This record gives sequence, structure tokens and C-alpha cells, in this order.
Amino acid sequence: MADKRELLILGGGLVGMTLALAAAKKGISSHVVDRADPADLLAEGFDGRATAVSTASWNLFKNIGLTNQLEPHGCKIENIAVTDAMRPGRLDFQPEEHEGTLGRMFANRQLRLALFEAAKGEKLINWHAKANVITRTRGEHGVSATLDDGTVLEASLMVAAEGRGSPTRDAAGISLAKWDYSHRAVIQGLIHEKPHEGVAWEIFYPAGPFALLPLLDDDQGNHRSALVWTIAEDDAEAVLKLGPRGFLAEVEKRMDGLYGTIALDGGRSSWPLGFHHTAKIVDDRLALAGDAAHGIHPIAGQGFNLGLRDVGALVECIADGMRIGLEPGDAQVLARYEKWRGLDAFMVALATDGLTRLFGIPGKTPSAVRRLGMAGVQRMPALKRWFMDEARGMSGDLPEMLKG
Repeated sequence: MADKRELLILGGGLVGMTLALAAAKKGISSHVVDRADPADLLAEGFDGRATAVSTASWNLFKNIGLTNQLEPHGCKIENIAVTDAMRPGRLDFQPEEHEGTLGRMFANRQLRLALFEAAKGEKLINWHAKANVITRTRGEHGVSATLDDGTVLEASLMVAAEGRGSPTRDAAGISLAKWDYSHRAVIQGLIHEKPHEGVAWEIFYPAGPFALLPLLDDDQGNHRSALVWTIAEDDAEAVLKLGPRGFLAEVEKRMDGLYGTIALDGGRSSWPLGFHHTAKIVDDRLALAGDAAHGIHPIAGQGFNLGLRDVGALVECIADGMRIGLEPGDAQVLARYEKWRGLDAFMVALATDGLTRLFGIPGKTPSAVRRLGMAGVQRMPALKRWFMDEARGMSGDLPEMLKG
């Protein structure tokens, strides 16, 4: 017998599970279907990536009851430093003391642990892990998915939160604007002699951004950061094949003694970089959220936070609609969600793409122009405030759950 709920969320990653928990806080039930085994996702060393959680996203986590569990594992971002290849003309973003931080850095594993633990105890979430969807159906009166074990799940609204390669989005025939940056992000943990003091560094080289993201000290008191180094795809194989000593030498060269002596911490991984943005984020009884709708360059660390803005807006649209008698899959509910999120997501995507291209122009003259521009921003408090509000996710028309 089919189990009908309000939402059928396909994809139980960071965005999909946050959506389920946020919906549950509003009394909205869901099925969550994910192909992955949670034990694999939570294993030490499975994913060395760390994620920046903006102020607005932290407010969302607070509103769904996750901050007590997450707080001990997050490193506060006190300052963002931007520099063109470590040349003079550095740009600093540091909020006033009463404003708190610019965000927090978390290992992806810690975010998953908190989300999965909360989901297991939530009666309004029916979590189907290690499950493959065989068929997806969207009809006039509802949606359904048949799993590989024959289970049929029914709901009012289907949500695609499966990431960049979303099969649900593709099956719906939603077109994409996309391109490949021909770059790859190399991820590596670092231990360093000097403390980072909560500073997130974005060092721009012509070949791509070199980001150092602050992490908490380890149990032995070692200072740690996460490196996200963007390199050309043509160079990726050679860089990934470097031994520890050779790789460390390349990293040291680009850090220019910033944190003193450094050592590698953990394994090395890499991810291809591309851009995509869907022509629309809704269809009949279907909504897209997170990377299924928009995949952006990690240059500003906003991809996950953009997905959580989708979560907050979608839950608010659904909850408001249900209060006046509309079901979650109603066309009016989805139209409001698309109008709310479509432009904001597109503008953030364009901004990150533009930054990537601007700082990728080689030569002394472009570098001088960039540094002159950064020096100008450094002397303009109002403009710096605007950039900081963007980084904190506190600009624009925010959903209530992200306001604090």
C-alpha cells in the first residue's frame, strides 16, 4: 500500500535533508530517497571537503534545532582576505564586533552527522537510504516514485535535490545553460605553524583561485586549514600525481610563508568545475533545489548557501499555501517559489562566474587594475558593507527561517 506524504524529496544530501527537516518544523511530512549508504557518507576520509556556512544559513540551522550539535565543530570566519597573487593591495572584509562572524567552516562529515541524526528522530521524515528510483510519475492529483524493491511512495510535490547530475531534472526535460571551466578543484587539509586567526584567504592567481579556509585546531593543538586550489584541467593529472614532498613545495610557493611551516593533513581529492543554471526551477508538481537548479564556481563558497536559500523559500511558500488551503504541489505555490528564487540564484551565479573570469586574466596590467579596484573598495565602507552582507547571505528578500 502506498505511503502518501506532502513532499517526495529525491536526494538526501546536505540540501535535501535540510529541506526535509525544515519542512518538518512547519508540520510538513516528507519521503526522502537517496541512493547512498549513510555509513559510507559518514566514514572518516570519505569526503575531505569543508563547507562555509553563512550567517543566514546558520540562522536556518538554528531554527531547525541543529546548532547545539554543530557549534563545537565549526570554525568561525572572522575575516575574509582577498589578494591578487599576494601582491600589495589586499582587501579585507571584517564585520563590526556586534555583527558576529562572516560564517563558519564545517567538515562536510560533521554537517551530515548532525542532519542524519536529526532526521532519524523525526517522525515526519520517512527516510529511504540505499534506494534507487525506478520510475517517477507526476500527475494531475499527485506524484509518485517506485523504488527498486517495489515500494511506491506518493506525495503532492516532487523535489529534485540530487545535485548537479539530477536525473529527475533531466527526465522532466528542463533545459540547462552550462559550460565547463576546464578547471579542477584540488582539496587538501593543511597543518601550519602560525594560527589562521579565523581568516579565510582567497588568493587569486591567473591559473585559478587558491583558497585557504580556517578549520578548528585538532586534538593535539595543531593549527589547520582546508586548501581549495583551482588548477587547469590540463595540469590536474600532473598535480594529483605529485608525491607529498612535491605537492607541498607547490603549495608553499603559493602561500608565500603566510602561515609559516606547513604540512599535509589527510588525503588529497579533486572535483571538476563547471557552471550550470536551469531555464526554470519548477514544472508540474516539481521543484528543483540546490545544485539540481544551479551549479556555480566555488570561488566565493556560496553554492551550499544558495541551496539553503532555496530550502527556506520553498518551505515558506508551501507552508503559506497550506494555511490558505493550497496543497504543496499547487501551481500557485510553485509560481511564487520560482519568482522568489529564480532571479536571486541567477545573479549570484553570474557574479561568481564574472569574478572567476576577471581574476583569470593574466598580465601585469590586468593585475594592476584589479589591485587598484580592490584598494578603492577597501576605502569605501558602504561598498564593503554590501559585499559583507552578500558573503553573510543577509542581503535581498530572505525567507523567515534564514533571518534569525
